[in-house]
This record gives sequence, C-alpha cells and structure tokens, in this order.
Amino acid sequence: MTTHSRATNITWDHGQLTRADRWQSLGLVGATLWFTGLSGSGKSTVAAAVEAALIQRRILSYRLDGDNMRHGLNSNLGFSAEDREENVRRVGEVAKLFADAGLVVLASFISPYRADREKCRRIHDEASLRFFEIYVDASIATCESRDPKGLYRRARAGEIPFFTGVTDPYEAPEKPDLHVIGEQPLGESLRQVLELLEGQGILPKQS
Repeated sequence: MTTHSRATNITWDHGQLTRADRWQSLGLVGATLWFTGLSGSGKSTVAAAVEAALIQRRILSYRLDGDNMRHGLNSNLGFSAEDREENVRRVGEVAKLFADAGLVVLASFISPYRADREKCRRIHDEASLRFFEIYVDASIATCESRDPKGLYRRARAGEIPFFTGVTDPYEAPEKPDLHVIGEQPLGESLRQVLELLEGQGILPKQS
C-alpha cells in the first residue's frame, strides 16, 4: 500500500444545510449496516436482498460490496493486515458520508479484525450517526461447500495468500447488533434485518 503524508491546513466546510434540514426536507433517516462474516457466508446475498426490500418501500439505500470497492476506490490495496485495515477504514468513511446524506448504507465486507470494525463504528459515533454490526455467521465447512468463486480451493492449494479462514484469522464479533445464521433461508435473514431497522425507527413498520 502506498502511504501518504497527512493533509494539513484544511478546514471543514459546513455549507448552508444541517443534516437535520436535509433529512427532514427529504424524509430520510441515514444509518450504516455493516455485514461481516467469512467469504461465502452470505453477506452480499443478504445485503442485496435488504437493499431491494428497502428500495421497494421507497427507502433510499445503497450497497457497498467488498469486491466492488476493490474495482475502484480500493483497487490499489492487497490483502495484508495493513491493507485490510485501510480497505475497511476507507469504506467506513464512505459509508459515513452516505449515511450523513440520509441513505441506509449496506456494507458487506469480510472485515476480519474486530479493531477495524470498531474503528468504523467510532467514525459513525463521532459523527452522531447510527452504525449496526451484523454478523452473518456460517461455518467454514458451509462456506467451503458453497465457494462460488473457487477461492477456498485455491487458498488450500497455496495459490491465494492471506485468505481469511484458511491462512488468515477471522475475529468474530463478540456482541453484534444482529446475529444472522448464514445457513438459514434468505427470507428469514431478510426478516431479521428489516425487524432491526423497524425497531430502530429507521424503517416504518408495515401495517
């Protein structure tokens, strides 16, 4: 990863609108849902289903996917612990901006280290924005049996270094805001997430 010196002589420009002005005028409530789990656990599948359900209910939402972000913003990062930390930090900052704009952000990232996920939570806390850690929990056996991209097979063969669950550790959340079982039907996972959003007042309850 290329390192850069810290920016100096900068001041935050507040503009003419407050967050409250924007949200009230547009009928928005921003928040970030951070889906974490092993590759193949179902994070992206659940996040995509939630996004579709929110848009259907006319709730402005956007999904930030781990692979997708590495095609652009994070294309210069690898998979070392240092690069993973920077990958998660950048996405945490992007998610904060989207949430500030009033979107429900669905970030699906392996994000294997607790400290990095907690840093994302702090980024949101310091901005008075809501952040929910959702642990999509599937066994390594389940993830390997799915393995749609053949990544576990290649990692076991030594072709992919720094692979979470095989040659790199995954630090499971100790107290996630929501614990989703990766082997359960997708509809049940979707229901759990929507109930969380309804309970937090982010999504109006359906009558």
